[in-house]
Amino acid sequence: MLLIPEAEAGAGKLAENVMHFARILRGAGLRVGPDRVIDCMKAIELAGTARRDDFYWTMSAIFLSREEQRPIFDQAFQIFWRDPKLLEKMMQALLPATYGKTGKEEEEQSQRLTDSLFNQPKRDEPEEQPEQRVELDAKLTFSSREVLQRMDFDTMSSSELEEAKKMLAQLRLPLPEVRTRRQTPDPRGARVDLRATLRASLREGGAMIPLVRTAPKKLHPPLVVLCDISGSMNPYARMFLHFLHAITNDRDRVSVFVFGTRLTNVTRQLKHRDVDVAMARVADAIKDWSGGTRIGTCLHDFNWNWARRVLGQNACLLLVTDGLDREAGEGLSEEMERLHMACRYLIWMNPLLRYEKFEAKPAGVRAMLPYVDRFLPVHNLKSLIDLARVMRESPARPPQRTH
Repeated sequence: MLLIPEAEAGAGKLAENVMHFARILRGAGLRVGPDRVIDCMKAIELAGTARRDDFYWTMSAIFLSREEQRPIFDQAFQIFWRDPKLLEKMMQALLPATYGKTGKEEEEQSQRLTDSLFNQPKRDEPEEQPEQRVELDAKLTFSSREVLQRMDFDTMSSSELEEAKKMLAQLRLPLPEVRTRRQTPDPRGARVDLRATLRASLREGGAMIPLVRTAPKKLHPPLVVLCDISGSMNPYARMFLHFLHAITNDRDRVSVFVFGTRLTNVTRQLKHRDVDVAMARVADAIKDWSGGTRIGTCLHDFNWNWARRVLGQNACLLLVTDGLDREAGEGLSEEMERLHMACRYLIWMNPLLRYEKFEAKPAGVRAMLPYVDRFLPVHNLKSLIDLARVMRESPARPPQRTH
C-alpha cells in the first residue's frame, strides 16, 4: 500500500502512482486497462493537479464505466491518495461489524477493494518506514460456510468468490419426476398390455396366458434456463453460469440460453467437464456480454426459434434477469404470456429482490410479473439452495382451458 506525499507526486512519480492505482481498481473488479492509464495521464496533464476535486473528477471520468462503480472508486481514491486515517480505518475493519438499517451496502462494497489493496506486489520502499505496512489477513481468511452462503455475490472478495465457486460445483437441482403418456412394464400396473400379453402366451405354447401390466413412465422434466448477461446482471450472471455448469453435467435434458441484446444458446459449451474450459467457451460464444438489455426481443427470438424444441414434455423454465429493459417493456407482455403457456411452471429469479424495499416500478418488471409462478431472489448461495427446495415442492399449474 502506498501513501503518496505531494512532493513525490510532483517529482515524477505521478505516472507510476496512477498505474498502481489503476491496478488496484482492476483487482477490485473495474475494467481498467493500460489504455485508460494512458488516457488518464493525458487528461491529468490538461486538467492539472492543483486542486484535489479536479484530480478526482478527471480520474473518475476516465476509469469509471458505470455509475454503480463509483462507491468502490471513492473508497479506493480516499485510501490510496493520502488518506490520513488509513490505519484507523483498517483497524476498524478487523473488528466484528454490526449493521443497522443503513450503511451496510457501502461497508460490504469495500471487501473486494480490501482484497485488491493488500494483494498488490510489494514495491521497493526504504527500510526506515516500516510503519506504512498494514496487515489485514484476519479479515480475509475468516469466513465460515454459513456466512459465505449469505454474502452477496457482488460484495465477495476474490478468495471468497473462489470458495463460492467450489460450493456451487457441489450443488444439485433435484426435480420431481412427472408422469408421461408412455407406458413402461410394471407388475403392479393397473393397465394390461394386450400385445405383450399375447407374445408372452406364445412363448408358453398357449397353455398359460400371463398378464403383462404397464404403468405410466415417470421422467424428470426438461429444464430450460434463460439468463440475462447485461451490465447490471454481470456479477450474478457469472456465478449463476457456474451453477448451471454443475447442473448441466449432473443431469440430461438441460438447455441454457443467455441474452442481452441478442439470444445465444450456450448449452453445448457448458457440457464440457472442466469448468474453466466451459466458461472460456461460453465467453467466446457470447458477443454481447455486459451490454444493454432487450428482453422482449430476445424472448420473441426464443419463442419463435426454440420454444417448440426445448419446452416440450412439461419443461420447467428459469428466467434470471433484473427486468430492466432498454425498450421499456415493449412487446414483453405478449412474449411472457407465450412462455407461461408453453412450460410446466415459470420461475423468475431477480437479484433486485435482495432489497427489502423493492417495488415493481420499471415497465419491464410490471409487464413480466403477471405471468410468473414464483418470484425469487438470486444474489447469494442461499438463494440457489432455496431454489432447489422450491422446485422440488412446486406443483404444476392446473391445465388452462382454451375456448
